[in-house]
Amino acid sequence: MTYGFNTGSPVARVGSGDETVTLVEGATFCLSDRYGDMVVGRPHGLFFRDARVLSRWEMRVDGQVPESLSVETTEAFAARFIMRRAPHSARADSTLLVVRERLIVDGLREIISLHNLDKESTAVFLELHADADFADLFAVKEGRVAVSGADMAVTDGELVLRERGDQVRGLTITATGDPIVLPGSLNWRVVVPPGECWQTEIMLLPTWANQKITHRVRTGEDVGSSAPARKVEAWRVSSTNVETDHPRLAAVLRQTESDLGALLMHDETGLGRSFVAAGAPWFMTLFGRDSVLTAWMALPLEVGLAVGTLQRLAALQGRRVDPITEEEPGRLMHEIRRGPASDDVLGGNVYYGSVDVTPLFVMLLAEAWRWGADETAVRALLPAADAALSWAERYGDRDGDGFVEYRRATDRGLINQGWKDSFDGINDAAGRRAEPPIALCEVQGYLYAALLGRADLADGFGDAATAARLRQWAQELRAKFLDAFWLPDKGWYALALDGSKRPVDALTSNAAHCLWTGIASDEHAEVLVERLASEEMDSGFGLRTLATTMGAYNPMSYHNGSVWPHDTAIAVAGLLRYRHIPGAVELAEHLATGLLDAAEAFGARLPELFCGFPRSQFATPVPYPTSCSPQAWASAAPLLLLRAFMGLDPDVPHRRLSISAHVPAAWGRVELTDLRLGSVTVHVEAEGELAKTHGLPDDWELVTASA
Repeated sequence: MTYGFNTGSPVARVGSGDETVTLVEGATFCLSDRYGDMVVGRPHGLFFRDARVLSRWEMRVDGQVPESLSVETTEAFAARFIMRRAPHSARADSTLLVVRERLIVDGLREIISLHNLDKESTAVFLELHADADFADLFAVKEGRVAVSGADMAVTDGELVLRERGDQVRGLTITATGDPIVLPGSLNWRVVVPPGECWQTEIMLLPTWANQKITHRVRTGEDVGSSAPARKVEAWRVSSTNVETDHPRLAAVLRQTESDLGALLMHDETGLGRSFVAAGAPWFMTLFGRDSVLTAWMALPLEVGLAVGTLQRLAALQGRRVDPITEEEPGRLMHEIRRGPASDDVLGGNVYYGSVDVTPLFVMLLAEAWRWGADETAVRALLPAADAALSWAERYGDRDGDGFVEYRRATDRGLINQGWKDSFDGINDAAGRRAEPPIALCEVQGYLYAALLGRADLADGFGDAATAARLRQWAQELRAKFLDAFWLPDKGWYALALDGSKRPVDALTSNAAHCLWTGIASDEHAEVLVERLASEEMDSGFGLRTLATTMGAYNPMSYHNGSVWPHDTAIAVAGLLRYRHIPGAVELAEHLATGLLDAAEAFGARLPELFCGFPRSQFATPVPYPTSCSPQAWASAAPLLLLRAFMGLDPDVPHRRLSISAHVPAAWGRVELTDLRLGSVTVHVEAEGELAKTHGLPDDWELVTASA
């Protein structure tokens, strides 16, 4: 049986217990409990532009919390909370079904239905209690919200909540069904006839500077016809269709499609440039590293996301030196925020404290060009790429040793500025934290790949001299890297060089990124594959960030022993790049299988990370408490697995398509239909080591190779 990617409805996840229900649409998201309630004192709420515009939203039926039956989420932006009225003391079972249908757009639309299943009429007292603290997202995340409420007023039947103080932010609540509206609540007293249903539709719309945000949902509009659904459908239509014989992989890919569609955002300039937010609930914004890597992984779906991401980042590229925001000429931004405390947290709306996004930007530009990005758009981005490489040379390598390092400019910046950016994320084998400036191994690999990619672009645009200079730079960097980072007595690349140029000798997943970028030598890769395959690194559900034998190992930590799906997917892609190395393909298949098993345990949606306990200890992956889900690069990770095992490597400018398939036997056949490579649309099918195409023009070259 074949399972389609762009066909049918995404897999529904049914939740029970005490889990938080997260809904997301663009930069707006909502957190609630399994009843749909947003409870004061918890990190619940409706968030808009990095501020919590609704902190309390609790429903009571006849003065009580209804009994939860199930929660159904068929898309990332919509949910149905299915409940029943608590049974009366004289009856064994309730006969009133209560359903809350929630849709996230720029605000929140909720339809509450009361279904009377009894043979006589029933009287119901329905209450909705509302409040808002307009707290900054960071304050909510860190549990440091000051106790405060909103200024409330009832105007023309609307409940209006305003931020105390400057009152820039607000929320307006309206409802059908003639509610009694009081400051802080909406109330209905209704009688539902036997066998009938009563409904009310509630609209919660944020305001900004006393202006209502344009609402993109119409009264009575079905979820399937809503703006978020249309956006996801447009994403599906424009994307490559993926089909596979493997039901578990198909379910994960369908969830990937839905989640990336929900995380899809457009910039506010009116130019329509698309990119993805990093992840819900805490990173619903443009994140340089996350957005770039997600766009890279999503290239098999469509190249437009990569172009939009590059254009948006280029528009925000550093122009001056600012120690507070860590802006520097040519540097690409780390994070953008619009919350009330963004100045306090980031030093402004845009923060630049990231060492890796700048070379990753150049890597993505070159790769997007190979995948068929518009030539005019690519040419327009070349100055940004050159500025990025100039930053790497001038500001990234201040001591002139050839390696890109980081050190925060002030005590307000991030201590660690690679993807493991927690304060304790960079340690040596004994668990001692590295002292800056720090040169990460994977960042040198990113720069190496960026130089080669920009050289290819130079060749393509007729600049042979620049191409030769950049390739020479790349060769020199690789030689220095192999000499300085390889630990022959251990068999892996050092995590980093510290401020004294000493190797930070921990065994980490970062070393696998060096396979992905190709900076590793074959001789080193042979030994590294063995180390990555060890029980110290392999959790059974993916690759650990830090080996169990290291001093800082903690399977419940953020970066020191946990498993990050995107990280494992990059490792798999790196292993398949070195597929000629004994054991590389086998380890890639093993890691991918474990990751798909983990996805199944999480309802087909891979979270940002999960704990790194061995599979022999716990049969299912243990969740990390504050992990984002959906999270962009975790959602996109299965696409990188798919591309890596298909060995798909297009080169549109040179009209060449290379395929080196090694599809796991359990996956059966994998098909990509409507794969757009520039102006060409092709069909690619792979099974095992066999691959074939349909629709490739006669003037294209097809290069196939067995694994």
